[in-house]
Amino acid sequence: MFKVRHTEETVNKTFRIPKSLLDKMSEIAQKENVSLNSFVIQCCEYAVSNLQESDNTAEE
Repeated sequence: MFKVRHTEETVNKTFRIPKSLLDKMSEIAQKENVSLNSFVIQCCEYAVSNLQESDNTAEE
């Protein structure tokens, strides 16, 4: 289960995120008392850690 935690060296990168998703993420980050940036990083780390490899990835 996803658990919000409070950071590491960073780099700047620009991503385009649908406004509706950004609004939801901002609301959650505010409720959890963490920065939106920290929340986005944690979401990405969780997604990468729990990503199931597809058949195409296994063949490469």
